[in-house]
Amino acid sequence: MTSSGQYVTEQELSDLAEQLGQCLVAKDLKLATAESCTGGWIAKIITDIPGSSAWFTGSVVCYSNELKQRLLGVKADTLIEFGAVSSDTVHEMSDGLFAYTDADVAVSVSGIAGPDGGSANKPVGLVCFSWSKRDESIVLRSYNFEGNRESIRKQAIEQALNGLLTLLDCDG
Repeated sequence: MTSSGQYVTEQELSDLAEQLGQCLVAKDLKLATAESCTGGWIAKIITDIPGSSAWFTGSVVCYSNELKQRLLGVKADTLIEFGAVSSDTVHEMSDGLFAYTDADVAVSVSGIAGPDGGSANKPVGLVCFSWSKRDESIVLRSYNFEGNRESIRKQAIEQALNGLLTLLDCDG
C-alpha cells in the first residue's frame, strides 16, 4: 500500500505497477486501460517496467467525448445524460476495451483534474473508475481527490492500480 494521499511519489506508483504485473503474470491475465484525465500516465508507469508486454495489451487515451465514442463505443446518450465524468461512461469505456482487445482485466478512468472545469455537482478532483474482469465482474467507484492537477492525477493513478490489485485479490 502506498501513501494514499496528496503526495504520491513516482516510486510508489512504480512499485504498485510492479506488484500488479507480478499478480497478472501469476494469474496469466492481461490488462488494458482506458484513460481520460490521466492522459496515458497509467500506461506510462506500466510500460516503464521491463517485460510489461507480457501482461499489458495497451491503453486508449480518449480525452475527448468524440474519441470515447469512436474508439471505445461509449454511447452519445450516456455522455449527454451522465457526462464524461460518470460511472456510466467509465463502465462503457471498459466494455469498449473488452470489445476491441484481448484483455482479461480493464481499468477505465475519467475525471476533472483542474484547475478549471469543475461544477457544484462535479467538482475539481472528482474521478470515476471502472475496474473489471472480462465476463465476470465490474466495480464502479468515484473519489474526490484534493490538490493541484498533478496531485489529483497521481492519486487517480494510485487508486486505479490499487483497485486492480483489489479486484485481482493481490493487494495483500
